[in-house]
Amino acid sequence: MTQAGKTKVSANIIHKLTTALSPLSLQVIDESDLHAGHGHERPEGETHFRVEVVSAAFERKSRVDRHRLINGLLADELANRIHALAITARTPQEAAKE
Repeated sequence: MTQAGKTKVSANIIHKLTTALSPLSLQVIDESDLHAGHGHERPEGETHFRVEVVSAAFERKSRVDRHRLINGLLADELANRIHALAITARTPQEAAKE
């Protein structure tokens, strides 16, 4: 969950999700290079992300509600910079089963 070596958008995602969710585990992966040639591609990247987060904040929340929560926390980034966001949001108990 460190911000060292992270891009500005990645660092913002990490900060917002860490502050709001107190995650046990958080991975923010910039997958922009996988979408080269795509209509929303930017030379500097930071348009397509995958977020994998484990947090007790997801207890008793449906998958849809978990995604809504994360999308709400990242609303500014989604409106202005991020084109696509893939989300895996699990509780600690769900993560322990894997």
